[in-house]
Amino acid sequence: MHEIILAKTAGFCFGVNRAVDMLYKMVDDGEKVCTLGPIIHNPQVISDLESKGVMIIDSPEKLPKDTKLVLRTHGVERNILDFLDNAKMDYCDATCPFVKKIHRIVKENSDENTAVFVAGDKNHPEVKGIMSYCSGEIFTFINSDELEEITQNPSDLTKKKIICVAQTTFSIKEWEICIKKIKKHYTNAIIFDTICNATNERQSEALKLSGQCDAMIIIGGRQSSNTAKLKAVCEGNCPTYLIETAKELSEIDLSGFSRIGVTAGASTPAGIIKEVLTTMSEILNEQENEIIETAVQAQTEEVQEAAQPDEELDFSNLLEENLKNMNNDQKVRGIVTAISAGEIQVDIGRKQTGYVPADEYSADPTADPMKELKIGDEIGLIIMKTNDQEGTIMLSKKRFDAQGAWDKMTAAQESEEILEGTVTEVIKGGIIVVANGVRVFVPASLATASKGDSLEELLKTKVKLRIIDVNRQRRRAVGSIRSVLKEERKAKEEAFWAQIEEGQTYDGKVKSLTSYGAFVDIGGVDGMVHISELSWKRIKHPSDVLTVGQDVNVFVKAVDKENKKISLGYKKAEDNPWEILKRDYPVGTVVESEIVGLTAFGAFATVIPGIDGLIHISQIANQHIKHPADVLKVGEKVQVKITAVDFEKSRVSLSIRELLAAEEEVAEEAAEEAPAEEVVE
Repeated sequence: MHEIILAKTAGFCFGVNRAVDMLYKMVDDGEKVCTLGPIIHNPQVISDLESKGVMIIDSPEKLPKDTKLVLRTHGVERNILDFLDNAKMDYCDATCPFVKKIHRIVKENSDENTAVFVAGDKNHPEVKGIMSYCSGEIFTFINSDELEEITQNPSDLTKKKIICVAQTTFSIKEWEICIKKIKKHYTNAIIFDTICNATNERQSEALKLSGQCDAMIIIGGRQSSNTAKLKAVCEGNCPTYLIETAKELSEIDLSGFSRIGVTAGASTPAGIIKEVLTTMSEILNEQENEIIETAVQAQTEEVQEAAQPDEELDFSNLLEENLKNMNNDQKVRGIVTAISAGEIQVDIGRKQTGYVPADEYSADPTADPMKELKIGDEIGLIIMKTNDQEGTIMLSKKRFDAQGAWDKMTAAQESEEILEGTVTEVIKGGIIVVANGVRVFVPASLATASKGDSLEELLKTKVKLRIIDVNRQRRRAVGSIRSVLKEERKAKEEAFWAQIEEGQTYDGKVKSLTSYGAFVDIGGVDGMVHISELSWKRIKHPSDVLTVGQDVNVFVKAVDKENKKISLGYKKAEDNPWEILKRDYPVGTVVESEIVGLTAFGAFATVIPGIDGLIHISQIANQHIKHPADVLKVGEKVQVKITAVDFEKSRVSLSIRELLAAEEEVAEEAAEEAPAEEVVE
């Protein structure tokens, strides 16, 4: 039997219910209505409203004449409200009161000397609206990892006033982690509790329910942040499926789950929830009936085949005997007598011929009996079926291994032993790992080192994992790869921090780029290369030099072991243009130079890449000039002479005039040496 449990908090929250009711009432009253963006993130509700004449526009300027504008629950940017008020446009504000509260908080508590931390997706309309009310510097982060990057910002935020808010649907678990980090790095931070109460209750109930069920169904729009958070909360405990309508249930096999939990996002109407529950009940009942009918039919057919026409045996006795043979879980030992691609023949000390079908050899699909076994090997088996007519006994090594494996699984959970297994499937919500002959479900959130990493890359690979839950009655085991990876990373980090010193060089990989620098993984630990350390030339952004994923060679400039921070250098000393100038361009050298700037007192020209020199106005021409632009123009290439270099102040003096004077002297000398013309009388 299947049990379906609906969360008490599933469905519309106060803010969504208020907005949708408002819109339907306006339509029922005969008003022409437009919404600025979708009123909520639910395709079915939006489709129904559109069928009733409600239009969606993306800017107030597109509002048709004699039509009322409704602002969606997520709220809008401050400049849009200002535009609507200044234009005296007719509109209804359906912004959720909890969102309005955040607008008021950041508006009243931020100024140009305030840094505002916003937990949420910067591309989400709610977060965009919140940011528009901030007066000072803004930092957004979608998780604790992004927050950690912000804390490494070289600007001294500790001297600023800091306030922190969160998107109303932000993950409560993630927010708690972020709060600890904020308090650690910024003791002056003021943290406001802005996650909606309904969101809090919904996520808490979903977490608890998913821990009690074999599977979870989440109902809601795929574009909804609220729904996405619910899925993330549940999939750590059991397989979790996100659907928008009841039709999608046909794509999900729920037959293997006894207890199924159901919850829904804040934008999911009650009608859709009811339809999903009804459809689930019908599907599960049909599946149960089919399983029962198939089993009875198979048993009856085998009994009828076994009975001889001349035998006067009672049908019920035959059925009982057949079922006894089919479910005979007796353990035996068998000696391998032959091996083929389709089966393994064994001698179990009986008159019947014993055989193990290929699919009953191992739960690991990569296992190959032709490579792993040889004639004469003894293996443990379980009798599956005896056919006295044909003189055969079908046996299973896979089931024998599984029985002992469950004992090992329970012991492994208690001892927190690390097991090794093979990833055999990637399924919705996670992966399947076969370890010790048992199929272990690993939720996506516990399958990789970081959220978002590809699960497909794990397929057919060997992995290490811990067993975190075993239910022998339901033959269900749940594991975690991340816990092992986390420990390995921690050990690697400890070894790293024990030996790292300034001046060491590392081959690393660029993890991310920010406006102020690049973060580089140098062996499981990230260090930062400040933008000033990326190039000897002035650059606008780190992407001018590096790309994410690029392999780089860096060196350690500074180490803060206490706070676990590393400053890295990338630009090489030998590439310093001033060192190149000192080595290859002594005073007196003549170079071709490009004019890059003009001022009242002279012109700046490139000596070598990365170094510009000054041609003073007095050194531009032989005669007096009023302005350098009278003689030179930007982009023009000229010959210049290096007349002086001040390495301490990083200044280079250039001259065109000295070259012109030298040319004149050469010309005069040539004229003097030329023979005088003969005078003809």
